[in-house]
Amino acid sequence: MDGFTYQGTALTRRPSPELDRGIRTHLEYEPVDPVLAARQYIVYQEALASAGWRVREVEADPGRPDSVFVEDTLVVCEDLAVLTRPGGAGRREEVRGAEKAVRELGLRVGRIEAPGHLEGGDVLQVGTTVYVGLGGRTDAEGADQLGRLLAPLGRTVHTVELGQVLHLKSAVTALADGTLVGLPDLVETGALGPVRPVAEEAGAHVLPLGGREVLVSAAARETVHRLTADHWRVVPVDISEFEKLEGCVTCLSVLVPDPAR
Repeated sequence: MDGFTYQGTALTRRPSPELDRGIRTHLEYEPVDPVLAARQYIVYQEALASAGWRVREVEADPGRPDSVFVEDTLVVCEDLAVLTRPGGAGRREEVRGAEKAVRELGLRVGRIEAPGHLEGGDVLQVGTTVYVGLGGRTDAEGADQLGRLLAPLGRTVHTVELGQVLHLKSAVTALADGTLVGLPDLVETGALGPVRPVAEEAGAHVLPLGGREVLVSAAARETVHRLTADHWRVVPVDISEFEKLEGCVTCLSVLVPDPAR
């Protein structure tokens, strides 16, 4: 659009028709409707676009059920894209498509190497502090490698021990002003500092879109009300089919701000 200023590029990845075969770690099996998931994915993309993000799809990977959770393959910090090494061996091939996408965007590329493991869902950036959750998908070696890659950009990595939760950002995320929100009982809060508790699990997942705008699951009704009362502009989206696979609003995209921002 003429005269429109974009925030940056939002990378997303179309869900596989075999989404129902995705990994479940802490949830019981509940069937996923791939047709409804495809609709929800489009609405999610539209929400990003309405907030001023250019939506760009990473090459689809139909044979890999978890590939829609593109955040796990990448950590983007300024002009550096760090390619992860997922803890689940079956997900490591997903990184290829993510690498192609960030190279096309002109980003510098780093990589987590064996024997380290790191997934983007375990990485929470708050200003110059980067929290990395250590649990089933990310280990200390992966966190150490990330710290070395981000140090030249002035970032400091702090590790956080996780409880019974898939990723750090399954339990705690951050608003644009740095306020941490989530479920403090699921993480080692001593490493994080104060966490503002939320009323429901889905409310632990917030995706800042720029300014006072924030994307939240439509299932987090009480959290939507509280954030709205605090003068955040809340955009609720229904991602119920992805939530059956422990997915949340953060893991369905990677936001790459334009350099001027």
